[in-house]
Amino acid sequence: MREQIDPERCYTLLARDSVAQVARHIDLPGKIVVDIGGGSGHFTEEFRRRGARSYLFEPDPRELSARGTVTEDAVLADGYLLPLADGAADVCFSSNVLEHVADPQTFISEMVRVTRPGGLIYLSFTNWLSPWGGHETAPWHYLGADRARDRYERRTGREAKHTLGENLFPVHIGPTLRHVRGRDDVQVVTARSRYWPFFASTITRVPGLREIATWNLLLILRRSP
Repeated sequence: MREQIDPERCYTLLARDSVAQVARHIDLPGKIVVDIGGGSGHFTEEFRRRGARSYLFEPDPRELSARGTVTEDAVLADGYLLPLADGAADVCFSSNVLEHVADPQTFISEMVRVTRPGGLIYLSFTNWLSPWGGHETAPWHYLGADRARDRYERRTGREAKHTLGENLFPVHIGPTLRHVRGRDDVQVVTARSRYWPFFASTITRVPGLREIATWNLLLILRRSP
């Protein structure tokens, strides 16, 4: 809830929690981690603090330098076409990026491509029908994206950061789960609500309800041999 007014605290806490989730499935020291769309580097820096060799790939120069400095060894690159060889990473990580790309399936395929067989893919996103689906304009996006954006501008006196169809897209849980489960190059390790402290995996199994109640879907995938 405080992402807009205190992004440093928000992303520092989120990075600690996210990297701890990855560490439950793989020993991080010495592993190569690719952080796709990691903004100004909070996730990359937390992976490095835990002993991993982490590299940030971010397509937006403004996000990359949002804290005034650029994370060491960061690369300005698009997640659709990463400048990496096949199987280069032990862990491919993406936090809350999928809803900002127009072609999520191509984005997922690129994550799979750069992950070595047996490696992990961490993918989370805020689904459109979540109470936070409209991001800073939520929950008024339920009444229409344009109306929600206009309300935000009237209330705050500034333009909303996100515009539906430009840098925010309606991604849904059901189609995403069907896509990853239908692939023969990954296995689903976990599919759960990222933030729920209880019934986190159960809620994603209920069609309809999961589109609202999941809030944020977390997928951990293992690259098949």
